[in-house]
Amino acid sequence: MHIVGKIREMVEKAVRELGFESVDFVVETPADIANGDYSTNIAMALSKKAGENPKSLSEKILEILKNTSDEDIEKIEIAGPGFINFYLSREFFTNSLGNILEKGEKFGKTKTLSGKKIMVEYTDPNPFKPFHIGHLMSNAIGESISRLIESQGADVVRANYQGDVGLHVAKAIYGLQQKGMPEESLSVSEQAIYIGECYSYGSNEYEDKVEAKEEINKINKAVYEKSDSEINKIYEWGRKVTLEAFESLYDLLGTKFDYYFFEGKVAQKGIDIVRSRKDIFTESDGAIVFHGEKYDPKLHTRVFINSQGLPTYETKEIGLTTEKFETEKDLSQSVVITANEQSDYFKVVSKAIEVMHPEMGQKMKHIAHGMLRFAEGKMSSRKGNIITGESLLRDAKEMVLDKMKDRDITDDEKEEVADIVSVAAIKYSILKQSIGGDIIYDFEKSISFEGDSGPYLQYGVVRINSVLGKAAKVSLDTPTQEVANLERILHRYEEMLANSAEEYAPQKLVNFLVEVVAAYNNFYANNQIISDDEYSPYKVALTKATGIVLTNGLHVLGMKIPKKM
Repeated sequence: MHIVGKIREMVEKAVRELGFESVDFVVETPADIANGDYSTNIAMALSKKAGENPKSLSEKILEILKNTSDEDIEKIEIAGPGFINFYLSREFFTNSLGNILEKGEKFGKTKTLSGKKIMVEYTDPNPFKPFHIGHLMSNAIGESISRLIESQGADVVRANYQGDVGLHVAKAIYGLQQKGMPEESLSVSEQAIYIGECYSYGSNEYEDKVEAKEEINKINKAVYEKSDSEINKIYEWGRKVTLEAFESLYDLLGTKFDYYFFEGKVAQKGIDIVRSRKDIFTESDGAIVFHGEKYDPKLHTRVFINSQGLPTYETKEIGLTTEKFETEKDLSQSVVITANEQSDYFKVVSKAIEVMHPEMGQKMKHIAHGMLRFAEGKMSSRKGNIITGESLLRDAKEMVLDKMKDRDITDDEKEEVADIVSVAAIKYSILKQSIGGDIIYDFEKSISFEGDSGPYLQYGVVRINSVLGKAAKVSLDTPTQEVANLERILHRYEEMLANSAEEYAPQKLVNFLVEVVAAYNNFYANNQIISDDEYSPYKVALTKATGIVLTNGLHVLGMKIPKKM
């Protein structure tokens, strides 16, 4: 049993001995480590029911707890208005360190979600459009959430939903027709960038010129119907090029998808479902709508099939969700990650699915993220003045390369390191705060090797690996007499990982790893790790355990560790 569970049991037993039924209370890590390793508010939580002052109640609980012998707990004290603080023993931390070293890369993993199959849909870029910053955010969040719940024993199925039909495709094809096809000598990435430029051109023309709008609408219909051989040829080529370009980005970002779902397939499925359920979807002015407010006053009416007979996002989403549950019949949960701006329509879709298939609706979870912003604010791909996800990765890499120009390593090594570090820099910036909020991206801060950044965490592991390369002996036989703050933090990794997975909150793990690196840097500055004194092997063991925790944690966040920096 984890130490938190053990403390909870001790407290609940003490409360029963006093003649009270248990109440809701917390066992948590105090903000200041001087106030113990764990603290509980049980006396405050129980005081009203007991009709007694929290301080005197905490003293009674403490008396019972002191009679409970446990080698993991060194002392228990009362603080403030009645908090009960627990200080763990030297023996506990030495055993904890041994556990980390023994489990290695498995440390932190549990079987809590064993038997659960969870599909996570994320990234979702559209062929014929640029891979924008929102896709980068969705990828970082989706991959980290996938790895978090995998660490707890879940069978995770990664899915990617892509819009290979729709007005954006018609705009790009129109742009290609007007501007001409790209040179065949261009790389796949360069051809994909050119297609994105043609999309922006077509988008502007659609807004500004009536004749262009009419032509693009015709192309859109032809794409759906596959009725024009020339358009079909451009379509197949553009779809293939952009999807190949996306794959190279997934490889760089460390993601491998199990399923690719496409609008072209699920749209018709959604249309068939919506048209067949006249008890739920109704006709209105030539369109088919869902009256969300009929089922929930917070919802509203949305169009599912427009007056031209074309499906909206909502109908495609119904087709997609149905396809997911038919593809993986034993799903325990279907998680979808999108931008905040899609939240309203997703609530209506979820309600429509819940009305049709209650058991399916109960298994759906939507996670909405904010925007990545720069000094200029949100940029619109429609006008072409966008920093794409690909260009952001490229710019970050160039800045890292510039930072490393005087390092004594080969150019190939610099390229490899720059790829790994730039990805971590961007992922860290995305994952360090709660998922729903907007993020202001700071280039300089993101690639700093010191402080609040992904490279700072990576550099912490590189330094540790350098120390371990020079160390001869690792031993737990002679622990340092005083428990280092570093030890007090390391053992909490299992608890933090489980909590981050349960709450779908990668930012909790990010903040914990920053705390670990800061504690190790302090330990490193105040201790000679490799020396002739008897405690050196233990300090090396502590260094190795820190490396294990950081390596495992960074892997869960989707960040690799370079050999050199």
